[in-house]
Amino acid sequence: MRYVLKIAYDGTEYAGWQCQKNARSVQETLEGAIKDALGLCLRVTASGRTDAGVHAAGQVCHFDADVSVPPEKMPDCLNRFLPPDVRITEGWGADETFDSNRSAKRKTYCYSLYVSQREMPLKERFSVRVENAPSIEALKKAATLFEGEHDYKAFCASGSSVKTTVRTVYEVRVEEDESYGTRDIKIFVTGNGFLYNMVRTMTGTLLDIASGKRKKEDLLSAYETGKRELLGKTMPAKGLTLVQVNYQ
Repeated sequence: MRYVLKIAYDGTEYAGWQCQKNARSVQETLEGAIKDALGLCLRVTASGRTDAGVHAAGQVCHFDADVSVPPEKMPDCLNRFLPPDVRITEGWGADETFDSNRSAKRKTYCYSLYVSQREMPLKERFSVRVENAPSIEALKKAATLFEGEHDYKAFCASGSSVKTTVRTVYEVRVEEDESYGTRDIKIFVTGNGFLYNMVRTMTGTLLDIASGKRKKEDLLSAYETGKRELLGKTMPAKGLTLVQVNYQ
């Protein structure tokens, strides 16, 4: 049977999703739980890799196993062997044509910021503090510049081995709220795929354009030329969360 799992994890203590030789990964942790619970050594395939320090609320993965555990009971079966910062929230079965990576149609990431002169301990683990931020109106206006099909080569970390850097961003949505006395900003980005550091660099550039530090023309030129220096800084990993993966 092909088991499909939806996973949430706090990525703070992990070197990303993918197994690595000398670092702790989410994939290795999950595969270890499967071995402990089911006695099976197997490889789990995810919708995509999340980088070191990045979190997930809706990562999706699959594996094949000939066991008697019903798909909807697999989360409870495995969660007993997982650390507190990794949890399976849903489980279901799929036919062999389903692939959590290749079947994915779109993904949504959220980058979280909070505006404060000083650190707020209740937010530091999953958000990035900025001392000042543009108005919500300016952020929403600038956000539309990132939508559409573009060559995002300038947004990609050097050394990437992807075949193409062209991606389609369906929506960039900015929301604002307030909690614990600070202004909270969440930037939701939905696209058909993302490059390494793409959303984090988009966030830094969005802040610069909305605040007037960079111009619209800088972004348009970056699409055309692929020059990284035209964009804003790459924001820290801890503010980024994989929210959802859509398959239809």
